[in-house]
Amino acid sequence: MIKVERLSFSFPQKELYNNISFTLEEAQHCAFIGTSGSGKSTLIEILKDPEKYLFDGKLEMDPDCTIGYVSQFSELDNTKETTVFEYIGERFIKIQNEIQSLCTEMETSPDIEPLLEKYQFALDAFDAMGGDDVESNIHKQLNLANLMKRRDIKVSDLSGGEFKLIQVMKEMLNRPDFMIMDEPDVFLDFENLNALKKLINSYKGMLLVVTHNRYLLNHCFNKIIHLENMEIQEFDGRYMEYSFSLLQTKIELQEIAVAEHEEIERNENIINNLRVIATYNSEASRGRALKARVRFQERLEARRIKAPFVDIKQPHISFGLDNEMEDTIVVNVNNYSVAFDELLLDKVNFKIKSTDKVAIIGSNGTGKTTLLREIYKNNHDSIEIDADVKAAYLSQLQGEMLKDSNTILEEFIDAGFKTYDEIKLYLSSYGFEGEIVSQKIESLSGGEKNILQLAKVSASKANVLLLDEPTSHLDTYTQLALEKAIKEFKGAILMISHDFYCVVNGMDYVLIIEDKTIRKMSMPTFREMIYASHFDRDYLETERKKKAIEMKIEMALKDTDFELAKGLLDELEGLIKLL
Repeated sequence: MIKVERLSFSFPQKELYNNISFTLEEAQHCAFIGTSGSGKSTLIEILKDPEKYLFDGKLEMDPDCTIGYVSQFSELDNTKETTVFEYIGERFIKIQNEIQSLCTEMETSPDIEPLLEKYQFALDAFDAMGGDDVESNIHKQLNLANLMKRRDIKVSDLSGGEFKLIQVMKEMLNRPDFMIMDEPDVFLDFENLNALKKLINSYKGMLLVVTHNRYLLNHCFNKIIHLENMEIQEFDGRYMEYSFSLLQTKIELQEIAVAEHEEIERNENIINNLRVIATYNSEASRGRALKARVRFQERLEARRIKAPFVDIKQPHISFGLDNEMEDTIVVNVNNYSVAFDELLLDKVNFKIKSTDKVAIIGSNGTGKTTLLREIYKNNHDSIEIDADVKAAYLSQLQGEMLKDSNTILEEFIDAGFKTYDEIKLYLSSYGFEGEIVSQKIESLSGGEKNILQLAKVSASKANVLLLDEPTSHLDTYTQLALEKAIKEFKGAILMISHDFYCVVNGMDYVLIIEDKTIRKMSMPTFREMIYASHFDRDYLETERKKKAIEMKIEMALKDTDFELAKGLLDELEGLIKLL
C-alpha cells in the first residue's frame, strides 16, 4: 500500500496542494483526474522521487518498492536499431546474456566462487521477472494489442501510437510494484486506444493513470482520485458511478442552497425593517435586535456549502467570426497526394462547405496532420481555398503555434491585443487569472497550452477552423466546453481527432482514411461502425438514453424542480448499472 497523509506543496508562484491525503492499494487500477494545471504531473514526480521535493506531510512507501513509468511526452528514438521484441524484452535479454556470459567464463576460470555468486544473483533476478515465461508474455501482449505482426520490425519504424503501446508493454513486463502512466492515451487512434484499454485491464498490479480520455475512464478503472482546487477526493468505484455521485451531490447542494438563499432573503428583509425602525426609534433593545440579526446573517453566509468537486468552473470557449459566409465551398481538395518514405495519401478528393463540421479519421501516420497543415498554408496546387476564408489553426505540436519563451501576456500581444488589461480580461474566461498570465509558456502543462491555443483560435474570429487533436491534454470539463463551442460555431470546422465523444457530439460527418484515400461517411454510420467493433450490442442505445436523462436533470435544476431531478436520478442509476 502507498499512503499519502496531509501533503502540502507549492511553487513560488502557485500553491498546488493543501493537506491532501489518499491511499493506493495492491491491484487497484486508479484514474487520476483534475483540471489542467491542478498539479497532477507534479504529484506523480513527488511519488517517483520524494527526496527531490520539499513538501510538508507524510509519504509512506516501501523503500524497496519498484516503480514503472510511462511519460506523456516520450519520444521515439529514431537511432534505435533494435526490434520491437528486443525493445520490450530489453531487461530480460540483458540478464539472459549475462547468465550465458557467466556460464562461459566459469568454464575456464580458476576461481569460480565470485562468479557463482554473480550467477546466482542473475538467476534470482531472472526468476523474479518470470524469465521462463517472458517470451510467451511478450507474445500475449502483442496479440492483445493486435501488434504481433510488428514483432520483428525496428522500433524506429513504428508509428507514434504504436511506440506508446510498446512502451506500456515494456513497463508492464518488468513487473513493477507500482506502475504510473501520465496521459498514455494522447494522440492514440481509436484502434490503439482500444489496445491500451485491453493492456490496462489485463494488468494485475497496482496502477495509477493520469487521463482525461472518457473512453478509458468509463472502461478501465476501479478507483478515482480527483485533484481540484488544492484538495483531493477519493472514490472507490467506476468513473460513471463517480460522475453519478457528483450529480447526486449537486442536486442536494443546489436544493440546500435555494433553501439557504430564501432564509437569507427573509433575514435580510427583517434587518432592513429593523434599520428603518431604528431611524425613528432609538431604544437600546432595537439596536441589540438589529446587531443580533446582522450576526445571524453573517453566520448564514459563512455556512454556505462549498463543494469544489461538484461545481467546477468550465472555461468559456466561444468561436465567433467576423465574416459569416454564404452556403459555398470554402475548401476544395482535388487529386491531392502526399508521400514521405512511402505514399501516404493518393488522389484524395473532398469539399468542405462554409458551415460543415467535419472530422478526419484515420490511423496514426496516415498523413492527416500533413494534409491539415497544407490546407492552412494554402500553397499546394491540389488545394483551393475561397478568397473570403479566414482560417485559424490549432496544432498538436504546441510549439508550432505558441512560443515557449513568451509569457502568456506577450503571446497575446503578438496575437493582436492592444493592452495587458484587455488580455487579462479575455483570458480570465479561459481560467488564466492572477500571476499565471506572467508565466512563460514553457512552464505550463500540456492542457494549459492547448487551452491557450483555443483562446488564440477564438480571438482570431476566423470563419474556418483547422483543429489538429484539439482535445489532447484537455480535462473533461474543458472537453465539454469545447464541444459546446463547436456546436454553436457558425463557420466551418475541419478537425483531426481520435476522441470518439468529441467527434460524435459535434461533427456533421467524417472523412475516413482507408487504403491511402479518403471517403465520406455519415455520422450515424460512423457511430454504428465504432459501436459494432468495440461495444456490446445494446450499449449505443443505453448511452443515448443516459445522455437524454442527464440533459433532463440539468433542465430540472435550472427550473429548481428538485423532485423531478431526484426522480430522474433513479432512472439514470438503472442505466449506469447496464453500462
